[in-house]
Amino acid sequence: MVSLQNQTTKTDPKGVFILQELPTGNQVLYLQYDGYQAQQFSLLFTGSPIDLGTLRLQKKMEEQTNSNIISLTDDELDEDIGSADNIVGLLQASKDLFLRTAAFEFSSSFFRIRGLDSEYGTVLINGVPMNKVSHGRPEWSNWGGLNEVLRNQEFSAGLSASNSGFGGFLGSTQINVRASALRPGGAVSYALSNRSYVHRTMATYVTGLIKKGWAFAFSASKRIAKEGYSDGTMYDANAVFIGIEKQINPKHSINITGIFTPVKRGKSSPNTEEVFNLKGLKYNAYWGFQKGKIRNSRIKEIAEPIVMLNHYWNLSSSSTLQTNLSYQFGKQTNSRIDFSGSQIEGSYLVSLGGSNPDPSYYQKLPSYALRQGLPNVYDIEKTFIKDGQLDWSRLYLANAKPQNKGLAAYLLYDDRSDTNQWTYNSIYELALNPKSSVQANVLYTKSTSAYYAKVLDLFGATGFLDVDSYAAYPLQQNNLLEPNRIVSEGDDFKYKYQLNTSILSAFAQFKYHTLKTDFFATSQFGQTQYQRIGQYQNAKFPDSSFGPSKISSFSSYGFKFGALHKLTGRHLLQLNFGHMGRAPKLNTVFTNPRVHQELVPNLSLETITSADLSYKLRNPRIQASITGFFTAIRNATEVSFYYADGISGSGRGDAAFVQEQLTEIDKNHSGLEFALETQLTSSLSLKAVASLAQYIYNNNPTLSLKSEDAAFEFSSRPAFLKNYRLASGPQQAYSLGFSYNDPAYWWIGATVNYFDKIFIDVAPLTRTNNFANDSGIPFNDYDPELAKILLNQEQFDPYLTVNLIGGASWKLKNKYLSLFVSVNNLFNTIYKTGGFEQSRSANFRSLRDDKALDIPVFGAKYWYGRGASYFINLNFRF
Repeated sequence: MVSLQNQTTKTDPKGVFILQELPTGNQVLYLQYDGYQAQQFSLLFTGSPIDLGTLRLQKKMEEQTNSNIISLTDDELDEDIGSADNIVGLLQASKDLFLRTAAFEFSSSFFRIRGLDSEYGTVLINGVPMNKVSHGRPEWSNWGGLNEVLRNQEFSAGLSASNSGFGGFLGSTQINVRASALRPGGAVSYALSNRSYVHRTMATYVTGLIKKGWAFAFSASKRIAKEGYSDGTMYDANAVFIGIEKQINPKHSINITGIFTPVKRGKSSPNTEEVFNLKGLKYNAYWGFQKGKIRNSRIKEIAEPIVMLNHYWNLSSSSTLQTNLSYQFGKQTNSRIDFSGSQIEGSYLVSLGGSNPDPSYYQKLPSYALRQGLPNVYDIEKTFIKDGQLDWSRLYLANAKPQNKGLAAYLLYDDRSDTNQWTYNSIYELALNPKSSVQANVLYTKSTSAYYAKVLDLFGATGFLDVDSYAAYPLQQNNLLEPNRIVSEGDDFKYKYQLNTSILSAFAQFKYHTLKTDFFATSQFGQTQYQRIGQYQNAKFPDSSFGPSKISSFSSYGFKFGALHKLTGRHLLQLNFGHMGRAPKLNTVFTNPRVHQELVPNLSLETITSADLSYKLRNPRIQASITGFFTAIRNATEVSFYYADGISGSGRGDAAFVQEQLTEIDKNHSGLEFALETQLTSSLSLKAVASLAQYIYNNNPTLSLKSEDAAFEFSSRPAFLKNYRLASGPQQAYSLGFSYNDPAYWWIGATVNYFDKIFIDVAPLTRTNNFANDSGIPFNDYDPELAKILLNQEQFDPYLTVNLIGGASWKLKNKYLSLFVSVNNLFNTIYKTGGFEQSRSANFRSLRDDKALDIPVFGAKYWYGRGASYFINLNFRF
């Protein structure tokens, strides 16, 4: 775009432009092109024609460092605490200042755009949706480490239109890895970091379209670390990409894509404040030394290859049809230690004495010893500070006891899921005329997932008794079909079942644009079916654990529309609105699918209504936007598992391991998003970004508790959560920074970021009437004022971070060498990014007594942000 005085024009494809009837005197000419630095030139007009010759624009710093932005975001998304929810996969959102800042500056604080999880956004590869049917979120590890071939993206923000499907209420990212669409050439790179991984090497080569209509693309990478930022968090990830396309003729083209990105990494533990104060920021309770080497007990492994076939058909000059067939298969595993080993003596079950090996277990901490009045509190504290790690040798010694008769008290096992998923969809586009077009899509997905526990390591024992270790008499079999089974390494045990999902949906969209207004309207309808097939017959639920369940079916719908009105060439007004009813996610359908097929009560469609209104300024020197948004989520469902003390009317004392179903949840998300960028000179720009929002529970949802204990009884009741804040990361975030892009092809930037209104995830059980009752009888010492204080939601301290970014590039004949460096949290600020209340103290008396202690035994658990961290990448392109 070219601007001078009140005239604005666009160049032709060769960059030529002409401005006529200009006033004489000194004038300023502005040049602006997407992805490049805006330029301004002072000119003196005398009335005679002026030939300006060739005017060169520089790429924006964000464009030059794009692959590194991908690297950083991918690194954040690889964390284990739900951080895939934090940014909705903004791998290449650099065209929008607010989204770019959210991806690059806010992601390490687990900021969530509009407070929404990534299940409300959609990620597509070559038009095929990649969100998991089990939880609705994209699994970024399935294509992590392939930055070079992920560059070609189209991001539709928020409720805006997407040509490939209905999209999500948080936007959609369409990643095009079609071999002929990738940038031809080769690239090799090496990265060094102290975040999730330490070393990364990557190589890519793309032929582009060559003779006889062929195109090939290859990419591979390796990411590795003996330890990441947190102690004991190993990381080992490989990635391979192959793309082959054959252009049969001008109308037909076939593309085949293969992606395989296996990753294996050690998890890190959330910690109480007591543990943090004793052991510091990087402490991780999941690991210990074994024969002098670090061994982590919590290893997550993902290996799910994707094979995709795409057919592109140019039906006519105005219409296209893309047909896709995708197959994904493989495994996800999460390891942990089981310490419930036992053996049979007569008609009884006898424990082999396995106690919780977690070094940060509450009974091993100074606070517990202090509460129990033990004399050796100081020794316990000193021992924990000096070591405080998992003792692997103790597990082997416990299993080697002669009285165990070869049976294990401890073992290491995987919670594993093996998935096979087929997806078919067709995307049709038709240009009705130069001003209007239609898009349509039909999609079918069939997914089969097997869930089971698998024995990994018996720690020197020869077997493990596969029964319910918490039921001493009568014996309770995990599988009545094979009673008293002794399992070995490699066997499945505990539970085994299959979940089948089928999804059929269709969407249609109409788009219309004039010189002044762009408009779209979209609708979607679908059918989702779920079924559980039990492969074990659990003794506690013999009639509802084995065999197929009834099919649960849900009909979904959705519509959205939006308009962009150009008040002038520089002032734009945009309005979007959407409403949908979507099926509950698979992980919220069954109360406890490991042992039975019972459905969560009150299941129905979750409805979402959302609207946003934006004003945008597109000035050659100033780009600004302000957006107001509101999203209402109704009838949501959450399922969680935990151990609770102080449960009134439990039928087994006051303690139980429970499955909590929170249904009919209403949430409100509202706020303002602001972004401003000003080009002070051709090289220096300033930016300011802010998000001011409020995310709250809007009602008192229904809470139900279930247990594997047949004697357990707990009637459904309201959880008084209305007006509590949602634990959605910072609800206020601000960023102020600058970037300098030198004509000599080096750049530097810095930002100051401030975060506030961060809240802990409250325990719903303590907000029910169970809190004030003892087996249905109100506590005689219940104090309403003290209860209010006890149930007050914790708000974390606000914090400030400083991030630096810089780099340079060099042209070596027709090859390019570039260096990128970033430092996050320069001043090593310590801050909490999230946390949750423990539900162990479920009533007034137990919570009161625990919080009266200087150090609570069952204090909240927290996640902390990283301290100072760095990322360095050297890239050679040829």
